[in-house]
Amino acid sequence: MNITEEPTHLVIYTDGGARGNPGPAGIGAVFYLEDENGKRLELETLKEYIGEQTNNFAEYTALIKALQRASGIGKKIILCYLDSELVVKQLNGLYKVREETLKPLISEVLKLTRNFKNVTFTHVHREKNVLADKLVNQAIDEALGKV
Repeated sequence: MNITEEPTHLVIYTDGGARGNPGPAGIGAVFYLEDENGKRLELETLKEYIGEQTNNFAEYTALIKALQRASGIGKKIILCYLDSELVVKQLNGLYKVREETLKPLISEVLKLTRNFKNVTFTHVHREKNVLADKLVNQAIDEALGKV
């Protein structure tokens, strides 16, 4: 797909998952440049195996790695889409973070958002996050030698 206008922002789909909870875990992210008309151009992807972790730890880690990478892309408006409703509600201040191991992760996400003019976190259903989910599974499969 071609972008007809100058890209105005960066769209990031992230996912994190563990096989078992905790279990072998991976992260995935897909980066798109988007123009004012909503046309997108896929920029790059990211996947990584992160060892034995919980699902929520993996979700936050995916977002942290994606925001770190986004800092080098140069857009100041970032739209983040995650399929973890819990994480989105925690980041938007609707739910408290009760799990102690997640508190430093949410702090890191919020710190990273200061690098941008505007960052939003939006929940999407799994079927809208297929590529990021695929990257998570690839990262885990590669680490476990299943590829």
